[in-house]
Amino acid sequence: MKAAVFAEFGAPLTISEVPDPKAPDGGVVLAVDATGICRSDWHGWQGHDPDIKLPHVPGHELAGTIVEVGKSVQNWKIGDRVTMPFVAGCGHCTPCLTGNQQVCDNQFQPGFTHWGSFAEFVAIRYADMNLVRLPDAIDSATAASLGCRFATAFRALEAQAKVRAGEWVAIHGCGGVGLSAIMIAAAMGARIIAIDIQSDKLAMARELGAEVVINSREVPDVLSAIRDVTGGGAHVSMDALGSRQTCFNSIACLAKRGHHVQVGLMLADQSHPEIPMDLVVARELEIYGSHGIQAHRYSVLLGMIAAGKLHPERLITARLSLAQGVEFLHKMDQFPGTGINVITSF
Repeated sequence: MKAAVFAEFGAPLTISEVPDPKAPDGGVVLAVDATGICRSDWHGWQGHDPDIKLPHVPGHELAGTIVEVGKSVQNWKIGDRVTMPFVAGCGHCTPCLTGNQQVCDNQFQPGFTHWGSFAEFVAIRYADMNLVRLPDAIDSATAASLGCRFATAFRALEAQAKVRAGEWVAIHGCGGVGLSAIMIAAAMGARIIAIDIQSDKLAMARELGAEVVINSREVPDVLSAIRDVTGGGAHVSMDALGSRQTCFNSIACLAKRGHHVQVGLMLADQSHPEIPMDLVVARELEIYGSHGIQAHRYSVLLGMIAAGKLHPERLITARLSLAQGVEFLHKMDQFPGTGINVITSF
C-alpha cells in the first residue's frame, strides 16, 4: 500500500510503498476513505509522544470501509462504513469497565501506538468496542473530521464542563479544536468569546457563533477584556491551543466557581505551565482535562448532527491528496490556514 512514513523524528515524511496491514485478532483492516490532519500528528512527528516507534505512519482522525475482518470480531463485516475515536479501549481494564475507554489502560491509538491512517489501509484493534457505524448522510471527510478535535471538544464542553445555555464560554485558540468548540458551545446556547492572534481565524470564529472576538496581539490585557465583557469572568474556559500562556489565561479569566478544560496538548517545553493556584483556591475553580471521547457517546454527537444542530462539514476548509497532506503537516508549526484539512485521496 501507499503510505506517508517518517523514519526519524522531525525528518521529512516520504510517500512509500509498504506492506499491507493484516487484521489482528479482534480487529479489522479499513480502506481509508478520509483522514484528518491534526496538530497531534505534528507533535508525534516531532517526537513528543513516547509511544511512537520508528519507522512510523501518522494519522488518527479517520473514516473508512472494512475490507478484512479478524478472528473474534462479532459486530462488523466487510463493506461497513465506520469511524472511531482516536483512543480505542481494550474493554477489560477498570476504566473501560466503567465506561471510560478514552483513558483505557491498554489503549490503541492509530497514528501513535501503531501505524495510522496516512495510508491506503490501516489495521484497527478492539473493533467491536470502538468502531462507530456511519449514517449514509454523513460523508467520509466529515466523519474523519470528528475523530479527534471535534469529538474531544464536544466531550470537553458537554460532559466535563457541562456547559449550560446562557453561560459565557471563552475559547483560547481558534484552530480546528477551538473552532469546533465554538460551534458546539453555540449549539448549546452559550455566549462565546474567541481569543486568537490571527484575524482570519477570529473571522471564522464569529461566523460560527462567537459573540465577542479578541485578538491577543492587539489587546494588551486579555484577562481584563474578558472580565469586562462578561461582568466578572467566564463560566467555562477552554485552552484549545496548548501553551503556557493560553493555559494560564484560560484559568485566570474564570468567574468564581468556573470550569477550565484543557484540550490543547501540553507537550515538550510546554508540559509544565504555571497555574494561578491562588485563584483556583480563592474562586473555587475546577480544572478538567479532556482526552477524546468514548465510542458509545458518538450517538449523542451524531444525533445532534442529524438534527441539524451541528454542522462539522463547515469546518472543513480543504480536501487534500496524501502528498498535499504531508506538505501541510510539515508546516503545522506555523499554524497555516483556518478550520480542518482532510486527506481524501491516496
